[in-house]
Amino acid sequence: MHTTNAPNRIEFDAPTLGKFTRVETPTHLIGWLPWIWTHVLFGGSAAEPTRFDVRSFSWLFVLSGLLLYPCLAFHLFEPDEGRYAQIPREMLLANEWIVPTLQGEPYLDKPPLFYWSVMLAYSLFGCKIWVARLVPALAMQATVLASYALGRQLVGERSAFWGSLLLAVSPFFLGVGRLLVLDGMLTLWITLAILFAYLAQRDAKLHWILWFASALMCGLGVLTKGPVAILLVVPTLVVHRWLAGESSRIGIVGWCVYLATTLAVSLPWYVAVCLARPEFVRYFLLKHNVQRFVEPFDHVRPVWFFVPIVALAILPVLLFAKPVARFFGSTNEAETNARCPAMGYLLLASFWCVAFFSLAGSKLPTYILPAIPPLCLALGCFIARSGWHRSRTLIGVFAAFWLVSAGMHWLVVPIYAADRAPMRNTAEMRARCSDPSVPAYCFPRNIDSVAFGVERSDLRTFRSKDVAKLIVELEKYPRSVVLFGHRSSPELLLHHLPTGLRMIERSPMGLCEVATVVRVP
Repeated sequence: MHTTNAPNRIEFDAPTLGKFTRVETPTHLIGWLPWIWTHVLFGGSAAEPTRFDVRSFSWLFVLSGLLLYPCLAFHLFEPDEGRYAQIPREMLLANEWIVPTLQGEPYLDKPPLFYWSVMLAYSLFGCKIWVARLVPALAMQATVLASYALGRQLVGERSAFWGSLLLAVSPFFLGVGRLLVLDGMLTLWITLAILFAYLAQRDAKLHWILWFASALMCGLGVLTKGPVAILLVVPTLVVHRWLAGESSRIGIVGWCVYLATTLAVSLPWYVAVCLARPEFVRYFLLKHNVQRFVEPFDHVRPVWFFVPIVALAILPVLLFAKPVARFFGSTNEAETNARCPAMGYLLLASFWCVAFFSLAGSKLPTYILPAIPPLCLALGCFIARSGWHRSRTLIGVFAAFWLVSAGMHWLVVPIYAADRAPMRNTAEMRARCSDPSVPAYCFPRNIDSVAFGVERSDLRTFRSKDVAKLIVELEKYPRSVVLFGHRSSPELLLHHLPTGLRMIERSPMGLCEVATVVRVP
């Protein structure tokens, strides 16, 4: 260590690429964070541009496709999949492109890009379950392939291949992402946005086409699930620029262009829906974004909820936790040089996504999907740069996990879904609920998979506190059908039924139950 005559400055000889280079250290606490980031944690050389390997791409295409496409027609899970199959069906039948509807009523919880995509699929192939799930399946495979195609420009071809392969064999990522929910599509847009953003500003001059591409993907994310897309992309980029230091100058013009592009993609629909349904601002932007984050009203989970889920997502590599920890924590010169700046960016993007949703009070396992691709790409760097890609043990583990995932995709999940599905006895349910002249009610929550299965859009739902209103409706008709969302709900209704109504033909349907209520003299 050497002390100079300059006040408040210390210099020492730091090893860099086998030589000793004099490095000036910060003079204040906050300044140490960028210094540690660039000189200790991720001070290795940037990945060199690498060629596109058709064989690697083909392996990823085949392995992910075999997991996704042969098994899309299993029964819908309630409540989310039933809802997201039914909404596009209603919108398509009504030729409605602005206001999403569910059971004929406006459904303002989410933006419409996912619905539009499923509507397009329905118009091409018909309103079927596998057609609806085709949209998230395509998004998941596109995420795997894009992680390789763009990731090789960040971390090199071999690292990108192993990171993308980890996505394909993950017990969590494809299995959950292919479900009929919005998070799979959001994951695709967020992944593309953060990768394009890094590539756009890593050189001395900003690459405007890539910058526009990142903003476009961010706008599609806003049109898929709301402003959360901006909150997942922009903070990662801003913080990394502060930590890493050297990158192209974006400036106020660059940021304005990014924001303008994002808004140009998403804002027209938001304006249109606000004009059609003025309550959208309060209901969606305030209740389902701000309030759901700070004062959750459903899906309340502890702050550590996502930790085991992330562990499950990277389980094949987690089995090698000791060498992983040594690689990321080592001060050995070779391993230090292997930790390139792009790896730090990817880890930061993943960490921020996990931290953001962990701080939110409302949590679901699918929320964390956008954190998995950058994390797997960073772990791909470990596999490729530590020499583990040559290990037969690691290759065997990946092969075993792919086979386990295949068994889960092809057998376990379809059997599990059939056991729980209200439509598992399709013929009986259609016989009892298809007649539009016989009113059908859901109690105490929506069962939209039945509406989708029997092709109806008029199932009314009554909550437990509204049992008196349900009875008033039942008294209007000589015969009605009630779909019970909980096993205890029939007894609750029986307890309140007046003598003029009788419940008959009770049948269990998965986790639900269906019964006929008749009016007696």
